[in-house]
Amino acid sequence: MTLFWVASVILIVMSCLLVALPFIRRTENQDVRLRDELNKAFYKDRLSELAEETDEGLVENQQELIDDLKQSLLDDIPTKEGGADSVAIKPVWVLVPSFALVIALSYAMYFQFGGANQVNEWQQVSANLPALSKKLMSPEGASLSDDEMKDLTLALRTRLHYQPDDSTGWLLLGRIGLANRDVDTAIGAMKKAYRLEPENTDVQLGYAQALMLSQDEFDQNRARTLLSELVQQEYVDLRVFSLLAFDAYERQDFPAAIRYWGVMQQMIGPDDSRYEMLSRSIDNARKQMGQAIGNGQSVAVMIALDPSVQADPNASLIVSVHSADGAPMPVAAARYPVGSFPRTVVLDDSNSMLEARKLSSLDALMVRVRIDSDGNVATKAGDWFGESEAVKIGEPVEVLIDKQY
Repeated sequence: MTLFWVASVILIVMSCLLVALPFIRRTENQDVRLRDELNKAFYKDRLSELAEETDEGLVENQQELIDDLKQSLLDDIPTKEGGADSVAIKPVWVLVPSFALVIALSYAMYFQFGGANQVNEWQQVSANLPALSKKLMSPEGASLSDDEMKDLTLALRTRLHYQPDDSTGWLLLGRIGLANRDVDTAIGAMKKAYRLEPENTDVQLGYAQALMLSQDEFDQNRARTLLSELVQQEYVDLRVFSLLAFDAYERQDFPAAIRYWGVMQQMIGPDDSRYEMLSRSIDNARKQMGQAIGNGQSVAVMIALDPSVQADPNASLIVSVHSADGAPMPVAAARYPVGSFPRTVVLDDSNSMLEARKLSSLDALMVRVRIDSDGNVATKAGDWFGESEAVKIGEPVEVLIDKQY
C-alpha cells in the first residue's frame, strides 16, 4: 500500500500544478497601462480631427473642446491601489478551493470506482500464499475449499508472473488444475515445471498425471513413457503404479492392471485401509477378463503386436479359440477392428461355432489371432498371425502377433 500512497500523492501534486499553472505564468495586470495607451491614442486622434474641423470652419471654440477632451482623459485614469488589491487577493481565493476540490474528488472517485477493496484483498491473498501452499501439499490437500482454491490460484499466478522460473509454483498450479479437472491448465503448468526441472520425480509424476487426462494419443503415450522411467528408479512412488493400473484398465489390459494393483497391495500391506479397495478393483478386472462371470466360462485374450509388424488400420482382427491339441477347426471365433495394441478381448459361449460344442465345454484350449487384410477368411497369404500356448479355461491368454503366412 505504501507504493500506492506515494504514487497517488505524486499524481495529486501534478494535478494541482496544472490547476495553478495559469496563475504561475500570469504576468502583472496590464489593464491600466493598456487603457492609458488607448486613451492617449484616442486623445491624439481627436486632436487631429479638431484641427481639421477648425480649418474647415466647422469648429469655433477649439480650445474649449481641447480642454474638455483633456478633462475626460484625466477622469478615466483609475486609482493604483484598487488594481494592486485585486491582483493580490484573487489567486489565493481561487487556488485554495481548487486544490481542496482536486484532492477530495480524486480520492472519492478512487474509493468509489477504483477497486480499493479488491486490491487490498489481492494483497492479502498473495501474503497468504505460503500457508495455502503448505495446506495443498499436505495429505489433507483435498480439504481446501473452493474459495481457498481460487485464492491459491490467484496468489500463484501473481507470483509466477514475477517469478516465471519457479518450478515449485508451476507444480502447485498444475496440481490445482488436476484437482479442478482443468486439463489445459494442468498440462500447461506441469509442462513448464518439467522444462525447469526434468529430473524432479514429483514434477515427472505430476506431468504424467496431467497428460493422462488428455484425449490426445500423443499425450497419453508421453505419459506412459514418463511412468516407465519412474518405475525403473530405485524408489517408486505408489501413485506411479496407481496411474499405470488406471491406464491399463482403460485400455482393457486387465492382466497388467491386476499386476500393478497387486504391487500396490504389497507396498501398503493388508493393514492399510486402501488394501480392500484395491482388492475390489482386482476382482472387477478379473470379472472383465471373464474369470468369474457366473456359471459360464469365458476366455480373456491379451493381444500384443511385434514392433516389426505394420498392421493395416482398415484390416480386421480374427480371434479363434481351439482345443488344446491345436485342431484347425475353431470352437469359438470373433472378428474385431484392428484398433490399437496391446489390447484385450473376451470370448464366451456366445462366440461358439457349433451349438453342440460350447466354449465352456473345454477344459484346456489355445488361441490363434490373425490380422485379416483382405476381408476374406479363406485367404491367408501375407496375413500376420500369432498363437498362444495351451492353457486351462478361465486363465488369461497372451498372444504375440509376430509371424506371417
